[in-house]
Amino acid sequence: MGDTEFNNAVITMQAVVEVPALDNDPAPPWPVAQIAPWSWLPLNAGCTDEELGLFVAALAARIEVLPPSGRDEVVDALLTEELLIIAGGLRVGDPSTGRVVVPGCCVGLEEWRGWAQALTGGSPWLGHDPGPEIEAVGEDLRVWQDGGPDRHRGRWAGLHVDLPRHALPQLLMGVQRDLVGFLDALAGWAERADLGRQGIALVKAIDHSFTITAPWDLPEG
Repeated sequence: MGDTEFNNAVITMQAVVEVPALDNDPAPPWPVAQIAPWSWLPLNAGCTDEELGLFVAALAARIEVLPPSGRDEVVDALLTEELLIIAGGLRVGDPSTGRVVVPGCCVGLEEWRGWAQALTGGSPWLGHDPGPEIEAVGEDLRVWQDGGPDRHRGRWAGLHVDLPRHALPQLLMGVQRDLVGFLDALAGWAERADLGRQGIALVKAIDHSFTITAPWDLPEG
């Protein structure tokens, strides 16, 4: 997990995906973690086989899988997609205050690198309802759970996490390390599930779709 100390507080940043309601028939063709729908699943090297299975099942829940929908058919259907998508993004937290900002609706993990726009004064699209937003405050970045006119009203009034702009590259590199560890765990899951070449191809497709191992040149801030 990416983290940095700021004003004697440790700011955390995690890659997370939203858990869908897997109430469709048939059930996923492998064991999945029993996690409440619409909660957040952090992605890192410590994910269990059931959490990894849940992630892949969540990917499959967004596409059409023709019957019979056994294990091989589900993976084949995923591999025919040009790009895989999944609801999620980056979760930012300040453990000292207990404040946490999560991705908004309709944003996907595939857009996580967009956070780098904040280094040049921009605010990437982070979803809506609520609509997270990044505001530049001097040399710092203020990440609002619900930006714009809703910053100080409604359910998420005032909810924000502050972090120094210069710390964002370090946080993003920490997220990338988490995601690389997640890919390694996923490769182990695929091997234990006897997915063979399908499993190798699936890990590569996930790496490509979510731009995990690709290098980038982040300014130091």
